[in-house]
Amino acid sequence: MTQKVNEVMTPAPVTVPPDTPLTEVGDLMRQHGIGDVLVVHEGRLRGLVTDRDIVVRAVAAGRDPADTSVAEICSTNLITIDSAEDADAAVGLMREHAIRRVPVVEGDRPIGVVSIGDLAVQRDERSALADISAEPPNV
Repeated sequence: MTQKVNEVMTPAPVTVPPDTPLTEVGDLMRQHGIGDVLVVHEGRLRGLVTDRDIVVRAVAAGRDPADTSVAEICSTNLITIDSAEDADAAVGLMREHAIRRVPVVEGDRPIGVVSIGDLAVQRDERSALADISAEPPNV
């Protein structure tokens, strides 16, 4: 039987409003040992920001993280997946769009994130990626 996205996703994603300063976003990533945060306005998914986005789009561009809001650098053209979809559909989206994580939604409200690491742990727990993904963060 094929697994559903809601069986492999990381539930209860960390979310922030669009006006959140990058310093706060980075601190949340550190506290939770994660590399991505969803940007939500009035309960609806509006963007996604990764630790790499902060470095490449803000720090390397000379922006002050304390004075830059997450809305200024987050990705807004998101690929999402419904929680009831097959996990294979998430794999297909990741391949097709060359992405490592996909927000899981019910309607336009985020309920989780499925990452390449989540899928590796569920599908081949002996793989190197699964080993790395299952380790606690080195915060």
